[in-house]
Amino acid sequence: MNAMRWKCVCAYDGTTFAGWQSQSGGTAVQDVIEERLSEILKAPVRIHGSGRTDAGVHARGQVFHFDAIWPHGSAAMLAALRGGLPISIQVKSAKKVSDDFHSRFQTKGKRYAYFIHLGDADPFTRPYRWCVFRPLDVNAMEQAAKVLCGRHDFRAFTALNGPAKENTVRNLRVLEVKKRGNEVRITAEGEGFLYKMVRSLAGVLVAVGEGRLEVEKLAEILESRRRTAMVPTAPPQGLCLMNVSY
Repeated sequence: MNAMRWKCVCAYDGTTFAGWQSQSGGTAVQDVIEERLSEILKAPVRIHGSGRTDAGVHARGQVFHFDAIWPHGSAAMLAALRGGLPISIQVKSAKKVSDDFHSRFQTKGKRYAYFIHLGDADPFTRPYRWCVFRPLDVNAMEQAAKVLCGRHDFRAFTALNGPAKENTVRNLRVLEVKKRGNEVRITAEGEGFLYKMVRSLAGVLVAVGEGRLEVEKLAEILESRRRTAMVPTAPPQGLCLMNVSY
């Protein structure tokens, strides 16, 4: 029997993990899933995610693939995976796909949500929100989002310390700010994102909302292509990878 390629969608609470991708110095979500698959299949398994998430960042729709010989159906694979994972990780679906499918290289878009709580949140909410204690001008944040939306060079919005010639142009298809009660949700959708780009966008939008940064400065920041203190990085716990499209 030949190995088949499997595509899985998973969700995880990133609070206690060193991120999605395996690395030295901490346990990653990838490590835990690979360990469970190796137990099921009685052989080492390597999984490939759609992209990495940082330590403390959450996901509702991370996608990964792997190759395995499995004589049973998709339902059995899903049940086996779910049966041995910690409560902080859930595999939501598992299905066989064509051998040329790749969870990273074939993505057409990703959607992130960044969650902000105005004031202090209860202990059940706090691990998944950035608690902001200053009033936010949501109208100003919406204006700022309109300036940032579209195709731009986002070098000033990445923590990547790569060469200046590296391509940092991205098409930000959606950047929305919505307030409901004490919750503010920032939605970012695009073909791809730079390292810590979404958290940088959230940090800038909050700076605008608090009155620490003028909307008119954003075009200047984009054109500068330089990362400065005017672009703060929002904390990781408010960020969630919601969906990956193919």
